[in-house]
Amino acid sequence: MMDRPQGTRRVLRLLSCIRFDEVLVLQGAPLLGAVFAMGHFTYQSAAMLLLLMAGNAFLVAHIFMLNDWSGVHQDLRDPTRAAGVFINRGIRRNEIGALLLILLALSLMTLSQLNAATLAIALSIAVAGALYSIPHVYLKGIPLANTLLHVASGLLHFLLGYSVFRSPDMNGLQIGLFFATIFSAGHLTQEVRDCEADLSNGIQTNAVKFGKKRSFIASFVLFTLADALLVLLALRGTVPQVLAMFVALIYPLHFYWMLQAMREGLTFESVRSLQARYRALYAGLGVVMIVSVLLAQKWIYLLP
Repeated sequence: MMDRPQGTRRVLRLLSCIRFDEVLVLQGAPLLGAVFAMGHFTYQSAAMLLLLMAGNAFLVAHIFMLNDWSGVHQDLRDPTRAAGVFINRGIRRNEIGALLLILLALSLMTLSQLNAATLAIALSIAVAGALYSIPHVYLKGIPLANTLLHVASGLLHFLLGYSVFRSPDMNGLQIGLFFATIFSAGHLTQEVRDCEADLSNGIQTNAVKFGKKRSFIASFVLFTLADALLVLLALRGTVPQVLAMFVALIYPLHFYWMLQAMREGLTFESVRSLQARYRALYAGLGVVMIVSVLLAQKWIYLLP
């Protein structure tokens, strides 16, 4: 039997396999969905928001763990990932399997405290994650189908937060489509980054099937469509108009960085650098969204 300090170290090592940076990135869409739907901010809504964030964190961590568990053999053959693969860090595959099931259970238990619609959307996201990752289905390796799955998943992530405070409606679907398009565009960029590794592992992503350059251009077209949709929604008054001005400021910078990555040959490092940069831009856009919605809805007090 392991003594307590050794057991604690093993648990901490196991938890360190969670992709906390990716989990943090995917907190944005549900949070913004909740902000757009919430209305007045109260102690009760604050408690519901905390439940949402905790449940979504468990859910997203589960999806990434499932992806790592399913793709462990491919990751071991990827020189950019091999050092961080859990097996090379002394963690057994069955331990990761147990952890991902615990994370899913914690997510569903937490989100079930909100409402039936939120729980149903969470289950749908979990199913989408399984379709993407598990062997014999593995939509990750089916071009176009994996992109469509990311469009659906991106929309569901936004509606997960939206559904906590309001039943999904046309406004929610329209705003959610922006996040869905951004999500799928970002994943296409990631496929370009990982193209060589996926090719060596026989994984038929869009970048492998259609080529890095075509997939990269398609990803930027999707980013452009998402930005255009947000501008249209701002002009129609569905979202605050200041968002149109912010998009107009960040789009040229994103376009310049995209061209720079292409000039550098779409190498792993150049695409990873682009990802870090545009994530910072869209994180800034998320902050502007939150602030503008708070100002528009006049969240200036807490109700007992």
